[in-house]
Amino acid sequence: MSKFKNSKKDTFLSTIIQESLESEKNNLSVRCKFNFSYMDFSQEAGQSFEEWTKDELEKLLHKLKNYTENSLSYWQNQRVGAGNNTVLEVYKSFPKKSDFIHPKYIPHEVWWSRFRLESSVRLVGFILPSEYKNKKHPREDLYFDHNTFYIVFLDRDHRFYKMDHK
Repeated sequence: MSKFKNSKKDTFLSTIIQESLESEKNNLSVRCKFNFSYMDFSQEAGQSFEEWTKDELEKLLHKLKNYTENSLSYWQNQRVGAGNNTVLEVYKSFPKKSDFIHPKYIPHEVWWSRFRLESSVRLVGFILPSEYKNKKHPREDLYFDHNTFYIVFLDRDHRFYKMDHK
């Protein structure tokens, strides 16, 4: 241990950013994203942001922050609740038994999915099918994003995918 300390140097060195996009420990590329641009507030079965309480919206934002720490495929494999339920359930097609209607502006190829937020509260939307992974958009010089969840409905009462209860 050195007898001589230089607190200014130590302070300066502690402010230098050590993280890099290409470092082994950086996982930015696997973190999922949420896109709100396809949201539909017009359907009676769903809700708008204004219809959710401050507490519900705060819980939603905390869940979104938590979900973005991992990939969509990670959440598809995380079990929750009773049975084989997962945090992110991918239905692929729009459910036949639903109080919602498939909005006409949503592409027909998408895989309909939902995030379970708590008890009967769901975040409904879609992801892109696996065949769009590493595929370029025909008109843009951009790739389709297979790690984004496109939110369509706020479903407080589990009305998107209605289950038969016997």
